[in-house]
Amino acid sequence: MTEEHIDPQTIYPVAPATLKETGLNESFVEALVCKYLFSVGEVMGRKIERDLCLPSEPVQKVLAFLKKEQHIFYKDQSMGDFKYALSESGRDRTRRFLDECSYVGPAPVTLEQYIESVHQQSITIEHPSRDAVMKAFSDILLSEEVIDTLGPAINSGRGLFLYGYPGNGKTTIAERITRCFGLDIWVPHAIWIEGEIIKFYDSENHEAVDLGPTIIEEEYDTRWIKIRRPTIVVGGELTMPQLELQYNRFTKITEPSVQLKSNCGTLVIDDFGRQRMAPIELLNRWIVPLEKRYDYLILANGKKIQVPFDQLIIFSTNLEPKDLVDDAFLRRIPYKINVKDPTETEYRALMDLFARNMKMEQDEDAINYLIETHYKANNRPFRACHPRDLILQIENRAKYFDEPPKMTREGFDKACEGYFAVM
Repeated sequence: MTEEHIDPQTIYPVAPATLKETGLNESFVEALVCKYLFSVGEVMGRKIERDLCLPSEPVQKVLAFLKKEQHIFYKDQSMGDFKYALSESGRDRTRRFLDECSYVGPAPVTLEQYIESVHQQSITIEHPSRDAVMKAFSDILLSEEVIDTLGPAINSGRGLFLYGYPGNGKTTIAERITRCFGLDIWVPHAIWIEGEIIKFYDSENHEAVDLGPTIIEEEYDTRWIKIRRPTIVVGGELTMPQLELQYNRFTKITEPSVQLKSNCGTLVIDDFGRQRMAPIELLNRWIVPLEKRYDYLILANGKKIQVPFDQLIIFSTNLEPKDLVDDAFLRRIPYKINVKDPTETEYRALMDLFARNMKMEQDEDAINYLIETHYKANNRPFRACHPRDLILQIENRAKYFDEPPKMTREGFDKACEGYFAVM
């Protein structure tokens, strides 16, 4: 990616024309071509170029060399192109390549190219305005007061705590924050470092998007893939190994750390304080990256590399931040935002919103009964998730009895009985 390629909505990484522009070397391309042929059996030359996302020049040069050394042979010819297959000596050679690394797929980018792409798409470039923040939260019901509290924290691009009682939408808020920094970015399929492959693109955490009409496939570097700016959520399952590169000694392929995957987006530590690791361990691991915005990771060969730490870290917790970590950590998370219980007015608005979303007619008498009987009489606090969950209970019960869903006093009694475990 060159310096002008910043806006993924209209601009894209330009396809390299030569081996030098890819940043790779002939030995790597040779191994990748052989492993690809080993996996597919026989294939046309142009398809090798297309599937490995490489320019014609280095691929044709490698094929000519392999043909000369009798590691491959022609199976067929069509429209000036040849169909290639591995010879027995080529298969033996490829097995050695596979022993070194089993990766087969789109050619990787170099670490330097990846770092440059992060700098160009960094969340620190964006300084979302109030209008941009309001738009990002337009599909959920959140008071302007809360949004205006979140706005400066989002604008800073630094870490923040979202704390408060469970069920008030902390995770939902965290996921909307990513939208404030722009919708899409480009990430590599893989990264090549010191002969090691980091398989970067992860379909479980990265959502691929359509290129749109302005981008022509032949013109952009297909080693990159356009994705939604990532929001990665990790909860109680987070462990220390996930914060490091994870090398598979069988495949010889490395998986990125969770913070590397979330670069240019947000990383949500959900239910912070209940991870398998103690909060102090996370503090010690991230205290420098949070300050410097870069991280150090260790490759399988023992070499330490510096990579961007470019994401908005959001710690979502039901506990008070001061009860979890010390002042040194809190200083590096400059914003602590209490996501409070909704007021009765806000609760009613949420009930209206979810009822309309589910095409259920509101009944003021039934809602008044719900609030008086199941909240005020029991001194039960309102939670932002309650309207949605209670309406879903009514809808599911109606489906079971093959009836149209509607709000009634009896319906709310049954919903609350199941939801709140009323005795």
